[in-house]
Amino acid sequence: MTVSTFFDLFLDELRGNSQLTSYYKMLESPASFEFRKAYVVQRLEYILAHLPDKEAAIWDCGCGYGTTAIFLSLNGYKVHGTTLEFYYAHLPERLRYWAQFGDVSGFTYSYENLFDSPPAPASYDHIIIQDTLHHLEPLQDALAIFQRTLRPGGQLVVVEENGGNVVQNFKLYLRRGNKRIIEIYDETLKKHITIGNENIRNLATWQRELAQKGLCIAEADVQYIRLFPPFLFRNGNVPQLLAREATIWRRNSLLKETLYFGLNFTAARRG
Repeated sequence: MTVSTFFDLFLDELRGNSQLTSYYKMLESPASFEFRKAYVVQRLEYILAHLPDKEAAIWDCGCGYGTTAIFLSLNGYKVHGTTLEFYYAHLPERLRYWAQFGDVSGFTYSYENLFDSPPAPASYDHIIIQDTLHHLEPLQDALAIFQRTLRPGGQLVVVEENGGNVVQNFKLYLRRGNKRIIEIYDETLKKHITIGNENIRNLATWQRELAQKGLCIAEADVQYIRLFPPFLFRNGNVPQLLAREATIWRRNSLLKETLYFGLNFTAARRG
């Protein structure tokens, strides 16, 4: 199933599911629709492009509502997702919807805290970490688990917010100050867990953090996305805007580090 077809069916799902509608906000404003759509599509395309082997074992760590894992399963991948909080209860309904359009049996899931029940060593070829890496604390403990879990030649596929974005950093500071790590109580696990409070980081910081656990970011796979504001996105001009964004970040280091919202990269074990 193509990303385009999946997205159209995803919109139909949103129209009939108020929980998803309030979370994804795709239908919130017609003026920002193309802007939001472009971001979703670019991230799915990035993940798909970095999973060349459909026979690979894939772990979607922090799969949330399972959107990416569902898309991948419809394309013949086998993905196990782990998640916490309210997302888990909504996964059966989502799978019933998507089963109308293809085989989703490749997506399995469980309610698990990474630190309580890490996967067996060398059990996955790829680990997808989408909007999750900045929530994992203690970070170095999480990275050690990822390093042990990857098979030789395996990689992390990371989709994140760019922690160097000055606008987003200002917004987050107004919301949470410098309280970057917090503790919450998980009703299902019946325990307090530590999480990163939107503790986003820039590429250089991720490189340093991952290097401590023998994980190396592939420079050729780094991608910055979302520079232009919503009002510039109109039906018909999106490919041109995205092409301009791709050109700009490759030519201007300052802009890519401080004004792009999204940051995607892969990281592999050394040796």
